[in-house]
Amino acid sequence: MGIVAGLDSSYGYTRIVVCDTDTGAVLRQGCAPHPPEPGQAEDEAGGAKRTEIDPQMWLMSLGEAAAGGVLEGVQAIGVSAQQHGLVPLDAEGSLVRPALLGNDKRAQSAAADLIDALGGRPAWAEAVGSVPTAAQPVAKLRWMARNEPEAAQRTAAVLQPHDWLVWQLLGRPPRQTTDRGGASGTGYWSAATGAYRPDLVELALGRPVALPDVLGPSEPAGTTPEGLLISAGTGETMAASFALGVGLGDVVVSLGASGSIFAVHHEPLADSTGTITSFADATGMHLPVVHTLNAVRVLRGTAELLGTDLDGLSALALKSTPGSHGLVLLPYLEGERTPYLPHTAGTLAGLRRESMKPEHLARAAFEGMLCGLADALDVLRGRGVQAGGEATGRVFLLGGAAELPAVQALAPAILGGQVIVPQAADYAAIGAARQAAWALGVAQGTLSPQQPPLWQGPSAQVFDPGTGETAGEPGADLAVGHAVRQQFAAVREETHPGAFTRG
Repeated sequence: MGIVAGLDSSYGYTRIVVCDTDTGAVLRQGCAPHPPEPGQAEDEAGGAKRTEIDPQMWLMSLGEAAAGGVLEGVQAIGVSAQQHGLVPLDAEGSLVRPALLGNDKRAQSAAADLIDALGGRPAWAEAVGSVPTAAQPVAKLRWMARNEPEAAQRTAAVLQPHDWLVWQLLGRPPRQTTDRGGASGTGYWSAATGAYRPDLVELALGRPVALPDVLGPSEPAGTTPEGLLISAGTGETMAASFALGVGLGDVVVSLGASGSIFAVHHEPLADSTGTITSFADATGMHLPVVHTLNAVRVLRGTAELLGTDLDGLSALALKSTPGSHGLVLLPYLEGERTPYLPHTAGTLAGLRRESMKPEHLARAAFEGMLCGLADALDVLRGRGVQAGGEATGRVFLLGGAAELPAVQALAPAILGGQVIVPQAADYAAIGAARQAAWALGVAQGTLSPQQPPLWQGPSAQVFDPGTGETAGEPGADLAVGHAVRQQFAAVREETHPGAFTRG
């Protein structure tokens, strides 16, 4: 028995969990916001509006989160961090400019330029399993080259946030490292080949730079002078999946303002449309992801329109009936990525005098959001990915909106299978701790490099088809969900013909 720690450095906070190596039980926790930088308003400290940051703020936050002996007795640490950030370093390892974060949209035109420069979306999907977006480091490098040529010229090495934190914890050794999960989000590492594409870095930046070594799932990044083992680290999505124990047949639906749907798969997927992003996971498997631009923002917008909040919207929706009395909301409020409709807007169809009631609009918002997510889920299923469903596996729902009664009542029928709503927890930090326990066990000879520690699963509520509005009739529940999806698809196809068949 021993204890390990996992730390997660998100956009706004550092969270630390200390866990038992054998069971995964959380023994201690710590949390602190990233401090505001000079000139930054206090109410923006740690906020999602921040698009760049001095990485020293991450270390200051980590120190505060670890105060009071949180890390006392810990034998190994794993690091999870926000994905897609870019930390450019000069030849001496000093910061060239503040780190660019994943939510920075300034590189949108740079991403489009890169897509054209390599020969289109299919060429990128074949090369690295993803098509450049503004979030990815490859697009940020192109943006730097065009907008900050002096900084680009000084850049000798590039890291992502978890890479930089691991390097700092180890005392800035000559060797810099990352893991498969983090590397797969850069836009210049291929999960299919397990290798970098330095030519794509040069295409973006105009010159070569040093890239961190990619470690295996159970391989340590190193040991501190005090003897503390530091594992490879990974991105937040990969760490959360690892903490949840997601396996083949399971799917995770993350409900933020936008949505993401990912599943564990045995091989990488190249998707010529760019709809599927082929990430690697934290165990040696693969993690295909489909993103939607509209999830909880649809609910919040509808709630504001009706003069209520999310809880009130949920209560209203449950006063309506399946199909929302004929109302259908295509929830493409910010355009949409799945299907690829970047310049469209939302559509409300089926307005009749009898359907023009608050409860029907509220229900249409929930059904529209869930149908949009189900469409994204079908993209994975259509490529042979076992992804939820009555016969294949579970659907994990993450995010605060997963606690809404309307989501829990409607999701099993619309998503077509058992829905799991895990108890709120710092899953990215727990996943990082599990990785640390794995690396420690391998180093001590108590675990195999192929088998991670078998930790207890998360506490969760389980919702089966038939436990919702047609309780006791699973077949009826699934039939109702199918009918709602058919109604949604008919309006989508009429409004945006061939949206899912365009190349």
